[in-house]
Amino acid sequence: MISINDWAAPPKALALCREEIHVWRVSLNKPEPGIQESFRLLNPDERERAGRFRFQKDRDHFTVARGALRVILSRYLDAPPERLSFCYNEYGKPSLPQRLADGDLRFNLSHSRGLALCAVACGCEIGVDVEWIRADLAGEETIATYFSNQEAETIRALPPELRTQAFFDCWTRKEAFIKAVGEGLSYPLDQFSVTVIPGRPARLLSAKGGAQEVGRWSLAALDCGAGYAAALAVEGDIKRLRGYDYDRQFT
Repeated sequence: MISINDWAAPPKALALCREEIHVWRVSLNKPEPGIQESFRLLNPDERERAGRFRFQKDRDHFTVARGALRVILSRYLDAPPERLSFCYNEYGKPSLPQRLADGDLRFNLSHSRGLALCAVACGCEIGVDVEWIRADLAGEETIATYFSNQEAETIRALPPELRTQAFFDCWTRKEAFIKAVGEGLSYPLDQFSVTVIPGRPARLLSAKGGAQEVGRWSLAALDCGAGYAAALAVEGDIKRLRGYDYDRQFT
């Protein structure tokens, strides 16, 4: 497990080389002035997407997450956050337009239960996922539908007290991987396998492309706080991983 236990205050001047991965932890529970400041940064499409959420808390969390994403990327690009624009592939994965992708900057965003993770890399595809751990969601129907036979059999063989954690370790690793691949659910969740035993290193065990595809990707579990499971997927090796706490001042 690659653990980010010390989420550091971000430096004022950010630099990202091709051997580094940066992951940002963002608290989404903000007072009203912070929500309004985030909303001000969003473009019309993002504001419209925020308005689709039924509950105010979900609208606010989406707004803060997207606002934080803009501020984070603006630090790398040295550009006003409200001026950034995004492209989306046919499966909905966001990226920066070529004119803005300074040094081929890549990113991915995930949020759950008041917490967001934003992963940033240079020159390689990246995916991140965070989930609030809920025992009632770790059911047999989900395992049978979305997990590979290998993953399902491993979870079923575990002691009951380990199964919920194993479920969410598996789920976040799978989600991070398909987000990095960028093909959405056209890349079926039951057609590849990851490690699922709690405490074991996060690894891709099998994939549609066989050994060559497995060797192309690296997975890492992330420690982002009690009650959460999180994972990172990166094209190539993870040589250096830094964690930043967005809510601490830029130093």
